[in-house]
Amino acid sequence: MTTLHHEHPTHQHTHGADCGHQAVSHGDHVDYAHDGHLHREHSGHWDECEPSGHTTHDGHAHAHGADCGHESVRHGDHVDYLHDGHRHAEHDGHYDDH
Repeated sequence: MTTLHHEHPTHQHTHGADCGHQAVSHGDHVDYAHDGHLHREHSGHWDECEPSGHTTHDGHAHAHGADCGHESVRHGDHVDYLHDGHRHAEHDGHYDDH
């Protein structure tokens, strides 16, 4: 899965352990859910962290929805749910990792 490098040039908020935004582990870094998408610190600025590709999350028995207890993050034309350290999105009868 490849992650696009798209700088978020007007991001003045500094994310961290006490910033109030949901932290999501993502490979070798941490993303922060903010303003409907994920940001990551990169070389002194903040990038949008949007992976490409399709990765099925096998064995996901939990159904996400408005009252499931997991934070939702708008992601393009759908909603992802922050669960088990990553984002899940329903897709064709299964969940994908985003």
